[in-house]
Amino acid sequence: MNDTASEQLSEQSLRGGETIRVESVPEEGVQGGEEEQPWTVYQFICDQALFYSRETLDHIVLVIFIYTLLCLVLYKLLFHRCSRWLKLVRKSRLPATANRALLVTAHPDDESMFFGPTILELRRRNCRIFLLCLSDGNYDKKGPTRRQELWDASESLGIKPEDITLLNATHLQDDPAVEWKTVTIANQILKHLEALDADLLVTFDKDGVSGHPNHSAIYYATASLCLSGMIPNKCKVLTLESVNLCRKYVSILDLPITLLLSTNWSVLSWESRRAVQNAMRLHRSQMVWFRQLYVAFSRYMVINSLCEINQSDVEFEILNS
Repeated sequence: MNDTASEQLSEQSLRGGETIRVESVPEEGVQGGEEEQPWTVYQFICDQALFYSRETLDHIVLVIFIYTLLCLVLYKLLFHRCSRWLKLVRKSRLPATANRALLVTAHPDDESMFFGPTILELRRRNCRIFLLCLSDGNYDKKGPTRRQELWDASESLGIKPEDITLLNATHLQDDPAVEWKTVTIANQILKHLEALDADLLVTFDKDGVSGHPNHSAIYYATASLCLSGMIPNKCKVLTLESVNLCRKYVSILDLPITLLLSTNWSVLSWESRRAVQNAMRLHRSQMVWFRQLYVAFSRYMVINSLCEINQSDVEFEILNS
């Protein structure tokens, strides 16, 4: 408002005997309000994001708590003697007719690190287990030490020393950079299957649990035997299922997923789990810090899920290998 208009308005107010207070609004105030509006919108968005983040986090924590409680209850019920249904489930986890099983591994410590639950379950059923370890684990020049550790750990799991075969072949050395020939491995497996009259063969699947190429090589050798029909008819072949990283390190929290997705499995009691952990700790030369964490959190210390090899799976894997 200019000065002339203000004077006229003041004169009119005095003539009428009334006092009118005139306030002028500075232009800066209007501009300042316009500048505050974007900041108000930004603050509103931040407040809403924080609110929904807190709500989402609360829901996630609640879901984790409920799932953990479910796993603990299910694990407890699995070994409850009064549950007939769960007893039947436990009996169907592995082939009931297995009397002589051949376990094929790549290195000393594989039997304890990955196959402990399967070994103890088969031993509980009075199945005789033969262990074929294809290398002496001499990658770090500790072959003699690892050999003795293998004997000690296997014996603690119930495998007799005379039932252990440890190879030290130049073409099957412990080295992820060395390619193990499928034919060489297949010949060794077939020779032991026939000599031992085994009715169950247990080994790694194509991913080898840890992704080690020596583990995967055993699978492809086994798959080639299945594809060529050289596995004895009475011998069933089971491969240890590899799982993703999230499932691998949640111990018994993987139990519901295993029971839903797997057809063959072995779940250990907490006492038996300690037996597998103790067997793994007998491989003292291998117990670096990250393996200590593995022993504490890995599902393979308490759960094994296994898949039966069939013809269509083998053909698909061979074509895509």
